[in-house]
Amino acid sequence: MDVVDDQQARPRKRPRHLMDPDNLRRETIRDSGSGPMHLEPVQKWVLSVLAATTIAHLAVGLVIAAMYVDESRTDAQVGLNLVAAAFGVLAVVVFRAIHQKSMLSAWLLLGVIPGIVGLFLTLS
Repeated sequence: MDVVDDQQARPRKRPRHLMDPDNLRRETIRDSGSGPMHLEPVQKWVLSVLAATTIAHLAVGLVIAAMYVDESRTDAQVGLNLVAAAFGVLAVVVFRAIHQKSMLSAWLLLGVIPGIVGLFLTLS
């Protein structure tokens, strides 16, 4: 009976793949020395490019929608192109915010391009 009591008194060791709430350890990423970029800057670049590209696609979609609006509705065409320009500026703001840069910059003019091109295409 001593063997059975001894097994019950000892705490059972958890498998390595499970988290032990009594022994929390934060996993650290070690420098592999394989390249100049670490994980965090790469994540920022991937996230910012994905976000800006997604929002820019929305802006281009609004320009295309403005091109298909009836020509007698110039107000709707201009409105959609203004919203496209606003989304273009938003894409630049999101990109700069992810990189923790000042959001007010000359780069914001880049975001107005979808609206200007859209106005040219719909009104010509």
